[in-house]
Amino acid sequence: MTDADALGEGARDRLPAPIPPPPSGPGSGTTAPEGDKVMSLVDHLGELRVRIAKSLLAVAVGSVVGFLFSKEIRHFLITPLPDGSEQLQVLDPGGAFAITLRISIIVGIILAMPVLLYQVWAFIAPGLTASERRTLRPWIPLALGFFVLGVAIAWFVLPFAVAFLLSFTDEYLVAHLAAAPYFDFVTTLFLAFGLLMEFPIVLYALSRVGIATSARLTASRRVVVLAIAVFAAVATPGGDIVSPIVLGGTMYILFELTVFAIRRSGR
Repeated sequence: MTDADALGEGARDRLPAPIPPPPSGPGSGTTAPEGDKVMSLVDHLGELRVRIAKSLLAVAVGSVVGFLFSKEIRHFLITPLPDGSEQLQVLDPGGAFAITLRISIIVGIILAMPVLLYQVWAFIAPGLTASERRTLRPWIPLALGFFVLGVAIAWFVLPFAVAFLLSFTDEYLVAHLAAAPYFDFVTTLFLAFGLLMEFPIVLYALSRVGIATSARLTASRRVVVLAIAVFAAVATPGGDIVSPIVLGGTMYILFELTVFAIRRSGR
C-alpha cells in the first residue's frame, strides 16, 4: 500500500501545471478594472437612449432660460450692426416667434454644453481602458473651454463680418435687413465656431486609441490645412471672408498645439 501511494504521488508530481485563465480586457491584454462589466448590444442601446434623453432635457431647460431672456439676448445680438440698422424687419406674422424660438434653442444648446459633454463622456468611458480614461478625463473640461473659446471668437468676428458684408451696399442696394436671415446668420456663426473648436479633443482621443499619431498628422499637414480651409468656408455663413479666415487660422493653431501635445504624450 505504501508503494502504491508513493507511485500515485509521483504520478501527480509529473502532471502539468494548470493553465491560468487568459487576462481580460478590451483587446489590450490588461485586466479589466474592478466593477466593469460586459454590456450587450441591447444594453448599449438602452444606455444611449438614456444619455440622449438627459441631453435633450438639459437643452430643453436651457432653452426655457433662453426664452425667458430672449428679448435681452435679441437686443444684445444686434449691437454689432452699424448705426441706423438696429431695427430689423419681420416679413411674416410668425417671424418674430420663429426668431425667438431659434434664439432660445441655440442658447439652450450653449447652456447645456457641460451636460452634453458629460453625457458623451459617460457613454464612451466604459469602452476605454483605465489608462485611457485617466488620460482623456482632463480633456473633458478642456472641451467646454474650447467651445466657449469658439463662441467668444464668433462674437469678436461678428462686427467685422457684418461690416464687410454691408460695405457692398450703396444708394441703389439699400440695407434694410430682415430679422430672420440676420439671426440665422448670427446663431449659425456662434454654433459653428463653438462646435468646430472641439476638433483638438477628437484628434487627441484618436491618438490614445492608436488611430492618429503625431508623425502621421505631421506628414498629413497639407491635407489637414486644406480640410480646415474647406470646413471653415463651408461652416461659416454669410459669404464674408473674415469669418473663415479667423476660424481657419484658429483651427490651424489648435491643430499644431494638439500635435505637440500628442508628441509629448509619446504617441
